[in-house]
Amino acid sequence: MAKSPSRSKRQNLRRSGSGSGSGSDSSRTARAGRLVVVTGIPGVGKTTVLTAAMELCREQGISALLVNYGDQMFESAKSKCLVQSRDEMRRLPVSEQVALQMEAAERICEIAAKGTVILDTHMFIRTPRGYMPGIPSWVAEILRPDSLVLVEADPAEVSKRRLKDAAIRSREADSPEKVTEHQMLGRGGAAALSVMTGCTVAIAYNREGDVRAAASTIVDLLR
Repeated sequence: MAKSPSRSKRQNLRRSGSGSGSGSDSSRTARAGRLVVVTGIPGVGKTTVLTAAMELCREQGISALLVNYGDQMFESAKSKCLVQSRDEMRRLPVSEQVALQMEAAERICEIAAKGTVILDTHMFIRTPRGYMPGIPSWVAEILRPDSLVLVEADPAEVSKRRLKDAAIRSREADSPEKVTEHQMLGRGGAAALSVMTGCTVAIAYNREGDVRAAASTIVDLLR
């Protein structure tokens, strides 16, 4: 997934997709609502924040659909009998993973054309070979989100959560320094995507005991 496909290959993959107007501002103008991408490193509390955001939407009468990017990729791979579990996707050939990424992006654009979507994904994924972009340029060109939200938290708190989770989940227990490194990379990626697509960037700071404040940052972008 980390290797960029050639421009001609991206064009061919896009032509074989849904034709939802990807790669230009037409994907925005065709939307019935907004597309807000939410990212956050493991242990930052992104799932908790997104759950609170959906609760706020219901309380305030805002119609929004929460979509997970990985789930969309998995559904495509499973329908083609390529994998049986999400973990197997990482072992697929790079070209196949790129195709799945782009198909998922096209499908998300189709969903966003019908209403507001909150997209749950990652900015960077840590791998043994380094950090891999969760929203590479060829995906950003298709999605062209309205806004991008980085869920962040105090590095020491994140490090403690990871240490606690490491015993029950397949999650690495990183030092506060490593957590800071990962979060700063996320900010750099968000800035690059903002310049590339014109989307706005917001930071939802998930302070201990105040998850609704972080959730409000997301919900405010849906109005």
